[in-house]
Amino acid sequence: MATALITGATAGIGASYANLLAKEGFDLILVARDLPRLNKVAKELSKRFGVKAQCIKADLTKPSQLAKVEKRVADSKKPIDILVNNAGFGIKDSFTVSNLDKEQELLDVLVTAPMRLTHAVLPVMIKRNTGIIVNVSSVASFIAGGTYSAAKSYLTVFSESLHTELRGTNVKISALCPGFTRTEFHARGRMKMTALPKFMWLDSDKLVSKSWKYAKANRVICIPGWQYKILSAIARNAPRPIVRKVGMNVRKKQR
Repeated sequence: MATALITGATAGIGASYANLLAKEGFDLILVARDLPRLNKVAKELSKRFGVKAQCIKADLTKPSQLAKVEKRVADSKKPIDILVNNAGFGIKDSFTVSNLDKEQELLDVLVTAPMRLTHAVLPVMIKRNTGIIVNVSSVASFIAGGTYSAAKSYLTVFSESLHTELRGTNVKISALCPGFTRTEFHARGRMKMTALPKFMWLDSDKLVSKSWKYAKANRVICIPGWQYKILSAIARNAPRPIVRKVGMNVRKKQR
């Protein structure tokens, strides 16, 4: 049975990916910090879809706990077929007044963890000449909107680079770049989102379904939603002073 490992698997996009992959018959390894919640999700998915669902409690800001997940994805005797690097969070404060420890944790989760897990799993995937890695990035990666935007830029470019490097193999890399999505993300970051128009919100299950289609087709960038396709096209082609101004305006509205 093929196996998928998903970080940040208990809510939002991670939970939607767990549900989709379980429905498709993949055994699951779910990674998050909240073990009771992990166990609940695993039990529900196992019962509903008849798959095996293992839980790994890990805080990805802690090197020893991240190493535990690295060890699992590097296990060639129990290979991981799908890796979904989804765990993440945001900081509403501007960098000039933000907490430095929180800024470091953001980098640990959004940059270091997916980089290390990808580095650990690739040798096994390349040797088997099969596998899919989905990096959950953001349309924020195309603008200049604080350190979250900068971290997501790393993830998008990292995915594009790997996609090119692995050309000629059957290992597929795809970056999911959603816009505002109805998850716990903004509430946990204490971001005020009441001013955002309803049409700008995306559905987690729908965008994950599209992401999975893109990943299987080895399409490197997935931007769900017509509104975000337009915005990302503007962000990638507009003069950078305009992009910087728009990015910082978006940041201000979240505070």
